[in-house]
Amino acid sequence: MASTYHPFEVIVADNGSGDDSIAFLKEYYPSITILKNEVNLGFAGGYNWALQQVKAPYYILLNSDVEVTPNWIEPIIELMESRPSIAACQPKLLSHQDPHLFEYAGSAGGWIDHLGYPFSRGRVFDVCEADNGQYNDTIEIFWATGAAMFVRSELFHAMGGFDPYFFAHQEEIDLCWRMQLKGYHIMACPKSVVYHVGAGTLPRGGRKVFLNFRNNLIMLCKNLPLRELVWKLPFRFLLDAISAWKGLFTGDIWFFTAIVKSHISFFYWFITRFSPSKNTVIPMSGLHGVYHGSVVWNYFIDQKKHFLEIIPAKA
Repeated sequence: MASTYHPFEVIVADNGSGDDSIAFLKEYYPSITILKNEVNLGFAGGYNWALQQVKAPYYILLNSDVEVTPNWIEPIIELMESRPSIAACQPKLLSHQDPHLFEYAGSAGGWIDHLGYPFSRGRVFDVCEADNGQYNDTIEIFWATGAAMFVRSELFHAMGGFDPYFFAHQEEIDLCWRMQLKGYHIMACPKSVVYHVGAGTLPRGGRKVFLNFRNNLIMLCKNLPLRELVWKLPFRFLLDAISAWKGLFTGDIWFFTAIVKSHISFFYWFITRFSPSKNTVIPMSGLHGVYHGSVVWNYFIDQKKHFLEIIPAKA
């Protein structure tokens, strides 16, 4: 509400919450428009449902566990207005608890490796870097974080919005991938800064692991050309299995179980919903924000924990 950009409207979409969110808003922020859904459709379905009711040239999809800064909107709208080919954009995402650190869910812009593992400028797997200005350049990326995503409304609807089957996690990566396949660009604009709590709506645990592993496999099937999918998918199953057994041997039974369940759920999706991708031409390597190596190898074998160790800055 303290944002300096005008005109803008704050709309809260209540996705079947069971707490006092609505009562709080009505008492302290009576001017805010509330869209109340009686059921929880997840991040993907909830946004699709809510945005059908919102008319505006741009949407800012903002998590409820994000604190913004007053002038966070202006730099991104200015950037998107300057280039009609920009479909979506994200601000710099810092940790609410430790503001000198990047936050897990997007940091300074999302990337992906050639096997489909997402990471960010400022976050590789569970290592979040300190923000020392090393990622302050405005740059094309592969995916923009769903925690604070700016997106052209017309394009959001033209692309069919988020895939509701995902429920939550990686639906924004899937959407950005589909946008790139249509020739649009995804950007990070670090002049805009917000602070994210992280795991504020879906705590870390088995459900989060299940959704991340399952949805990532579904995303590969939806967007990769068949000639890439036929070898990358089996290789991903192998790497997932290694991760699951490592978790089991170190005592993380819930982690092992979550990955097994994710594979079972994926096979159900594959049997009932899969159809070969309409993308028969564009390989993953032809898109922006793609690392052509393996971030898994770099992180676990080479012990490279920071983005610039894996992808050095251009001279």
